Amino acid sequence: MINKEKIVLLEEMLELDENSLKEETMLSDIEEWDSMAILMLINLADVKFKKKLGPAIIREFKTIGDILNFLD
Repeated sequence: MINKEKIVLLEEMLELDENSLKEETMLSDIEEWDSMAILMLINLADVKFKKKLGPAIIREFKTIGDILNFLD
């Protein structure tokens, strides 16, 4: 899956408009990035990408690009 497709999944997960996220978007700038979004990301990573996502890794995420790199 290419990054653009992953970004679309993240936009849908966060209920954001299409093309509102870019790799360089800071998570701290996303109003919808909260504890519920983190739980949805953990589920998305597990179900769609078969990756286990824990608190230590999540704390390292600063940008959308960081999430995309993890999902590779």
